[in-house]
Amino acid sequence: MAVLKNLDWSPLYISLKTGIAATIICFFAGIFTAEKVMKLPPAKKALADGILTMPLVLPPTAAGFFLLLLFSRRRPLGIFLFQNFNIKVVQTWLGCVIAASVIAFPLMYRNARAAFEQVDGNLIYAGRTLGMSEFQIFRKVVLPEAGPGIVSGTILTFARALGEYGATSMLAGNIPGKTGTISQKIAMVIQDGDYQTAGVWVAIVLFIAFMAVFFMNLAAGKRRKNIRKWRE
Repeated sequence: MAVLKNLDWSPLYISLKTGIAATIICFFAGIFTAEKVMKLPPAKKALADGILTMPLVLPPTAAGFFLLLLFSRRRPLGIFLFQNFNIKVVQTWLGCVIAASVIAFPLMYRNARAAFEQVDGNLIYAGRTLGMSEFQIFRKVVLPEAGPGIVSGTILTFARALGEYGATSMLAGNIPGKTGTISQKIAMVIQDGDYQTAGVWVAIVLFIAFMAVFFMNLAAGKRRKNIRKWRE
């Protein structure tokens, strides 16, 4: 109890804030990108899929290194953003969001694409015969049918963004109360030998991760139930 009373809760707030912001970005970017990639020819689709999935297989520190090169104030993009819009990415909360979004994006993209590919093509053809536009078909047919898969992707994206460490450390650093997330806090207190505080933070992360998996399984169960009803 003494540990909880003296606990600095800012890493939790920063992680939640970062996770929510990154999830919103990945949600719209992932759905948009998945819908566009599905329409590409096989060769271009394979190339685009490989590029978009790369952050999932790269070590997070490697992704963070590339982001640091891209947004550093010594590089063209970093200089442009700072001089024209006074936007600083390195060692800021914005850096946390960008790093978490890049690392978590492939989960949203791949889940959205898989969900779209499982939509019954007959429903799409039926919408076209009824005179619906492609946007109306996507909004009223594809999205509802792919809903559970998209929900699962959203939950996984949030969980991944919440626990991101490597790329965030490289791009945003570990500034207490500003960019210090739960993952960074755990690493820091372990280095200090404070295993009791580390255990508390690990328990908090485990609880959040369990709830994310729980709701993801609920979404998957709902999808299977809907498929069974449709087949019957």
